[in-house]
Amino acid sequence: MQDPTRETPTDKTWMQRIEVRWLLALLATAALVLVFGLLAEEVMEGDTSAFDRHLILLLRDPANPGHLLGPPWLAEALRDLTSLGSVLVLSTVIVIVLGYLALTRNRFAFSFVLGAVVGGEIISTVLKIVFERARPDLIPGAPLVFSASFPSGHAMLSAVTYLTLGAMLARLEPRRAVKVYFLAVAFALTILVGVSRVALGVHWPTDVLAGWCGGAAWALLCSIVAAGLRPRDLGAAQ
Repeated sequence: MQDPTRETPTDKTWMQRIEVRWLLALLATAALVLVFGLLAEEVMEGDTSAFDRHLILLLRDPANPGHLLGPPWLAEALRDLTSLGSVLVLSTVIVIVLGYLALTRNRFAFSFVLGAVVGGEIISTVLKIVFERARPDLIPGAPLVFSASFPSGHAMLSAVTYLTLGAMLARLEPRRAVKVYFLAVAFALTILVGVSRVALGVHWPTDVLAGWCGGAAWALLCSIVAAGLRPRDLGAAQ
């Protein structure tokens, strides 16, 4: 009679796949943190100034930097897109998700989402205080923003929020195509928010790149920790 506690070859293969997947996730997290650090160093030394200025002005009319290249409706569309990364919109999304998780009594997923988002907000705020980079001053009539520029809070918090939710939904969904869809939507929203910040002239491109790196690294780290605490299913009610 076969010992039920004995690992089968199938069990070992599954465990090896899990270990490789999370090892790659850890390596990706470390790479993102490294890129963030390199960007921060270059920004503080002023080595990215020419690059930042060139990219912002590339999207503008050379004769009138206050005019964004493209159709007249583009500027308004960008303002709508950038609001998807605002504290108000992200907070609304998170409250709705947390409300659902509370009603379904999924305490683990509730704690996972809340911890990831609150932690991301704290990290973003601390980093802005530490670096205190000035906002771009190249675009006449650009929206007034009074917080520090590096890293982009919109880019970082949208990465944390949308990637965390995308990862949670993908984990609950058994079908590969739907998993890919959830993650693709999360990445698309994150990218669009970041691009809108540069196009509107309220962030330097390196602010957004750093925000993406920091937000993605934190979202990945939270997913790794959550998987270690509950390797089976974030969706199981507790």
